[in-house]
Amino acid sequence: MTSPLLRRAVTGALAAAITVAPLTALAGEVTVYSARHYDEDRTLYDTFTERTGIEVRVLEADSDQLIQRIRREGAASPADVLITVDAGRLWRAEQEGVFQAVESEALTERLPEAMRHPEGLWFGFSQRMRVVFYNKDAFDPDELETYEDLADPRFNDQLCIRSSGNIYNQSLLAAMIAVHGEEDAEAWAQGVVDNLARPPRGGDTDQIRGVATGECEIGVANHYYYVRMVNSDDSRDRELAERVGIIFPNQNDRGVHVNVGGAGVVDGAPNRENAIRFLEYLASDEAQGLFAAGNHELPVVDGVSGDEVVESWGSIKRDALNISELGNNNPAAVRMFDRVGWR
Repeated sequence: MTSPLLRRAVTGALAAAITVAPLTALAGEVTVYSARHYDEDRTLYDTFTERTGIEVRVLEADSDQLIQRIRREGAASPADVLITVDAGRLWRAEQEGVFQAVESEALTERLPEAMRHPEGLWFGFSQRMRVVFYNKDAFDPDELETYEDLADPRFNDQLCIRSSGNIYNQSLLAAMIAVHGEEDAEAWAQGVVDNLARPPRGGDTDQIRGVATGECEIGVANHYYYVRMVNSDDSRDRELAERVGIIFPNQNDRGVHVNVGGAGVVDGAPNRENAIRFLEYLASDEAQGLFAAGNHELPVVDGVSGDEVVESWGSIKRDALNISELGNNNPAAVRMFDRVGWR
């Protein structure tokens, strides 16, 4: 019988002090540093152990804390796998030299090309759609079809969106750079700023609430924040969710913008083969369902069922842009935000 899963959650100031008590790598295991904090992920780790006999040791913290911890630990790091969310954070880890290249026939066959780093440094295992929400009583959804429309002067003083410091918005602008080039992408960002109903503030859920209460007529947020509201124990959130509709932009061309929950093998991983086997498991049908269910995300492998609410939306065309481009364009996106006054 396998031993219970050892799970250490590290947050806030504690993460800065944990170097005094490093984890020690052991044989027959894989050590995962994860920026995801969902109950279903624990089920995923336990199931991997049941399938393979490989123990999963987990340390959870913020993405940047984990990246810096791996750098501090250096060659002594017990980390085999880093899991994080958003291509921008994967790119940061890549720039810090956290990942090593992996070649795996299973990952190549199972994962779409857009979900694989060109050099095999990391892989996307779940998708997050950044969509537009509208107030059902105040906005005609037929008026807006694309992300480009968000910058249309027709929607002056109607838009809610969070700050430019948010990695999700940075990746959205990075995608616009990839599609339109820097000059047109910056013009788009300026148009978005000009259409704001209020200065950016709050998280994605706050944008949806702002739309529902009439503070703005349209707003931008990741899809799973809405699903959380639909499933919330708070009756007020459920009521607000009823007041908004969803637009999946660019269905007539490139598709809705998606980001990822992704992972890679840490450079110098003491259990490299186990780490690769773990990533390959994340691409299995079983793990895809668990991985996506943790946050109402979309599986990246075709044919795997996801969240019930998300499934009810039917087939949605997703942008096939390689996710690595979002990271590559991140620095340019951040500079653009500063120039156009998107705070």
